[in-house]
Amino acid sequence: MTAAAEDILAAAARCLEAELSSRGLGLAVSGGGDSMALLHALAPMARDRGIAVRVATVDHGLRDGARAEAERVARDCAILGLPHEILDWTGWEGRGNLQDAARRARRALLTDWARRHGLEAVALGHTLDDQAETVLMRLARGSGVDGLSAMSPIRHEDGLVWLRPFLGLRRAALRDWLSERGLGWDEDPSNADPRFQRVRARAALRDLAPLGIDAQGLADTAQRMAMAREALEAPAADLSRRALRLRAGAVEIDAALLGRAPEETRLRLVSAAIGWIAGRAYRPRIASLRAALRDAGQGRWRSLSGVMLAERGGRLWLCREPARAGASVAVDALWDGRWRLDPPPQDAEGLRLGALGAAGLTGLPGWRDTGLPRQALLASPALWRGDALLAAPCAVAAGPFAARIVAEFPYPTLPH
Repeated sequence: MTAAAEDILAAAARCLEAELSSRGLGLAVSGGGDSMALLHALAPMARDRGIAVRVATVDHGLRDGARAEAERVARDCAILGLPHEILDWTGWEGRGNLQDAARRARRALLTDWARRHGLEAVALGHTLDDQAETVLMRLARGSGVDGLSAMSPIRHEDGLVWLRPFLGLRRAALRDWLSERGLGWDEDPSNADPRFQRVRARAALRDLAPLGIDAQGLADTAQRMAMAREALEAPAADLSRRALRLRAGAVEIDAALLGRAPEETRLRLVSAAIGWIAGRAYRPRIASLRAALRDAGQGRWRSLSGVMLAERGGRLWLCREPARAGASVAVDALWDGRWRLDPPPQDAEGLRLGALGAAGLTGLPGWRDTGLPRQALLASPALWRGDALLAAPCAVAAGPFAARIVAEFPYPTLPH
């Protein structure tokens, strides 16, 4: 066995030892070389260890050959005796950043798939080359410590463990390993399309090699930035524990304590609050965040990344922007990316879960007794039958239904 093969199998073994129980492991397999190596290295090893494995392939519907590639993955899974599912994305409207939209859609589809099957973790096929390209792209955007720490081999998000076992391995080594075993893969033609930033970053890495800037060096930088990020998280967690309270999906922060904290700690905590409310994985740009906090400190409501901010009575409030709250859904579904009705009504005929809004709040004269800003309640969940409001769990203290948020806040907080 070659040294590269030993590294691949060792990485797969470490993945299967990472916080996994009997709930099962999901593999995200696109059909490319990295993910096909993930499939063929992890699946047999997991079976030998009694770990149930399921496989999913996301078809973005953006090019003609994508379906055939997904079906090829399905055939390989059938040979391995693994259940496989193709997840279709139909949400592209032709506007904005295509690759970013596709990445977000892929994560959402995989999250929903994993939850439906009760999986504990999902493994992804990212490599050291992907890590280096990500660092280079974030350097171009002027990212700070968090951005440059790039991808983590283990990440807890959306109630799942996301695993990247091959993050320390080169893309070429995985393809060599597949070729040695007579295993095929498909090359996505978009990986050679210079319209995409990642493709340009890949080409730039080749040009930068004579200067000593290579994939391994950038990946090493990401590891060091991850260490720095961990050190910066501690004061943010301490500030959150002393100053921050979660209330009905909104965030309330003691403005005086926040103002006395170092700027890095202050921005880190507020960014975490924005991400938790809006369901965003990335921090706002620092200039926009500073401007929003400056305006909010003057008592004006300011919108940033789908979140409203304002300081009132010595408290900085952050809440969902009413205009950005999700469309109504079935009463047993996830609303606005984070809310569930608890318990859902047994008779759901004609019912919907949506935002309380101005129409609903007008009919609740006692809402001020909650101590919550009007903006926060406008974007809070409500149970409707047609235009009739049946329940407003965040605006009315007692009622037949409660609403809960499925996403955990990243830091410890004050009691409610």
